[in-house]
Amino acid sequence: MAMGAAESGGLGYVPAMQGTVLLIDDEPALVEAVAFSLRQQGLLTRAAHTGGEGLRLARHEPLPDLILLDLMLPDLSGTEICRRLRADPQTSGIPIIMLTARADEIHRVNGFEVGADDYVTKPFSGRELLLRVRAVLRRTTSSTEPPAVQRFGGLSLDFEGHRVWWHEEPLTLTALEFRLLRTLCEREGRVQSRFQLLEEIWGGDATVSERTVDTQVKRLRVKLGEAGGLIRTIRGVGYRFDSAPE
Repeated sequence: MAMGAAESGGLGYVPAMQGTVLLIDDEPALVEAVAFSLRQQGLLTRAAHTGGEGLRLARHEPLPDLILLDLMLPDLSGTEICRRLRADPQTSGIPIIMLTARADEIHRVNGFEVGADDYVTKPFSGRELLLRVRAVLRRTTSSTEPPAVQRFGGLSLDFEGHRVWWHEEPLTLTALEFRLLRTLCEREGRVQSRFQLLEEIWGGDATVSERTVDTQVKRLRVKLGEAGGLIRTIRGVGYRFDSAPE
């Protein structure tokens, strides 16, 4: 089993989490151990042992609040599943944490390129996984965000609904892409260094490099289309959002 133990101890007292987590992994023992730990924290769980089954359960109402996705599955790769989920408007906003035995940076970058929100390398401890799950759920379900639609020139963001429009045309972003765009928009006119974005978006995760920031900004620009030009590259420093086109 690739998980050190199904332990949730060591976290101290923490409030119970709410929501449903879909586990897509072909190791039954690992799935059972992870599901047990998640249920101890107050979460509901679903499980799939193939990519096809995982795609079906990901679209089953009510939609999961988070997906734990293994990179290596018998029928479809985790990157292909992630790509399909992000391309489907029904599932595009569900946060995804990749689970994989591949620790090299190129696989982490590939995971982020197809829309993963976080990356956990096997073997992992139950405590580490629970902390990652809690962090992702906190970022994506926070009720403290202003509900009103905020406008930045031709770009409109619904902070609470995680929706984006460019001149009233809806755009589809992943949860991570939305957080990145929102961070840049809220700090309009101010340069954000790659280090600042790493701290803000990835929580200072030591496994994520500045190269990942560049990859995600590039991906975000492509998703934004014409609006992508509002994100300026400040050579040698980082990025700045300006709502007025050049």
